[in-house]
Amino acid sequence: MLIKRGILQSFNPVTYTASVLLFEATSFVLSGVAVASHIDGTSALAGSLCAILFFDEHNPQDAVIIATFVTIPTPAPGRVTFVSGYQQFLNNSIASGAIQTYTLTGTSSGIPTGAIGVLYKAYFSSATVGAYIQLAPHGASDTSAYATIGNTAIANTTINAMGMLQLDATGSIDIKANNGVCSVTLYTYGYIF
Repeated sequence: MLIKRGILQSFNPVTYTASVLLFEATSFVLSGVAVASHIDGTSALAGSLCAILFFDEHNPQDAVIIATFVTIPTPAPGRVTFVSGYQQFLNNSIASGAIQTYTLTGTSSGIPTGAIGVLYKAYFSSATVGAYIQLAPHGASDTSAYATIGNTAIANTTINAMGMLQLDATGSIDIKANNGVCSVTLYTYGYIF
């Protein structure tokens, strides 16, 4: 086994692999190098120095990136980060049984691209008794497996709730209205990276 230093060129969070430039061979980039599971996208930044453990120094693909250093991750990885409350949308009307998709990242909301979840406050009103909404990551096969807000006991009342919700890979969520047309408002005030 051998540990070498390198410069991280890119990180793929889907395959959890990276491309890295070795200090000893600055004209050769190793691609598809495994990344240790404790390193996330906030630490695996292009240009970061890294430590690569080679299990077999003659086989560059038999390696894993075990640490990144020098570049300070922003935001800090693996934590909830609070941001100023941001109104993602106000009084969006969603028809009964319909699903509406919203992208929550990469805007002036303070929720960065790559976030895996958000802290939210949502409220809705409906003219229908028994109406409720479901919030889920975009494309979830079962929206009822995530957050549900409701049921309205009296027509034209407002129900609100707060929680944490997983995002899909594009930073999007789905909201489904059930048993009646719902007018929905959503705020975000934090994220998980």
